[in-house]
Amino acid sequence: MLLTALLLAVVQLALALHVRNTVLDAAAEGARYAALAGSSVDAGVQRTRALIGAAISAECAGDVSASTTSVGGVPAIAVSVRTMLPLVGLLGPERGLEVTGHAPLETIE
Repeated sequence: MLLTALLLAVVQLALALHVRNTVLDAAAEGARYAALAGSSVDAGVQRTRALIGAAISAECAGDVSASTTSVGGVPAIAVSVRTMLPLVGLLGPERGLEVTGHAPLETIE
């Protein structure tokens, strides 16, 4: 029984880390997409939602926002995702996980 409980805990931790890493990667990719010359902040949000929907679930991509910011004095795009943190299977507190991806704005001179 103890070994089974330990195995289930390890599997649940792996699932939570998978969700976190996938959402973080999607946010960073969405920020890079929005930062391209000729792209927009809305395009980055849509790209982030599409990536999360394809990798995990469209329900996890509900709360995605993007804004223009400055990182170290360099203009950048920040894409933030708030989603559930899986604690039991794919169930957990809604908006229990928040990640942000950044990318410097591309300019053509």
